[in-house]
Amino acid sequence: MLPEFSLKGKKAIVTGGARGLGLEICRGLAESGADVALMYVSSDKTHDTAAEIGKEFNVTCKAYKANIADAKETQEAIDQIHKDFGRIDVFVANAGISQNGNAETFDLNDWKHLFDVNVHGVFYGVQAVSKHMLEQGSGSIILMSSVSAYLANQPQYQCAYNCTKASVSMMGKCLAYEWGTRGIRVNSVCPGYMRTDMLEQFTSKRPDLAEAWNSLNPMKRMGVPKEIKGAVVFLASEASSYITGSDLFVDGGYTAM
Repeated sequence: MLPEFSLKGKKAIVTGGARGLGLEICRGLAESGADVALMYVSSDKTHDTAAEIGKEFNVTCKAYKANIADAKETQEAIDQIHKDFGRIDVFVANAGISQNGNAETFDLNDWKHLFDVNVHGVFYGVQAVSKHMLEQGSGSIILMSSVSAYLANQPQYQCAYNCTKASVSMMGKCLAYEWGTRGIRVNSVCPGYMRTDMLEQFTSKRPDLAEAWNSLNPMKRMGVPKEIKGAVVFLASEASSYITGSDLFVDGGYTAM
């Protein structure tokens, strides 16, 4: 079975690949043999990060700057990646933002920004990459959703964020149906709470939240970023060739409670 999990020779794109879950996903794809394009929006040090990944795993790894909330920038970056890499086999729409707040006082500009990045940005990337995948008749698209697509998180209030992730999961199902006979598989990964640097900074100020989240989890802990890459590699590989339109939960059983 191991050869079916190999991504040797495949070309992959990961949005939000500079840090956190995105960085671990890039490393997992490269470790499995894929050439990887990291799309990022802020730190130009991502070029150094990409070079380090490429050297460590003996693959091609390059960084491309684009604001995924900008359809034109996203299209241009993905077209350039296709030109540089020759094809695109895997697209991981990982980039996203999070914001909590009471619904009755939630700033409408923040609401719009969340949807611009988490929903519109995902679709801009998917639409841009789909033309290349449809032309070649194959591809695996993996959308980074969340357990928040399926439940109301507690104790914090985050209606806006949860609505964006519910949209992402439904987007995956609709696209899986639309492209099911045209060679493209579309699935979503739904992480639970993962100890990224960003989350650690947040919980250091609100340890009560970390305690609550752990208590609601059967494993009584949060995940660590490296625990996401196995799910993504699986969905990217031929080992999941009959899986499309699904949501794969990586949450330590959080949604079981």
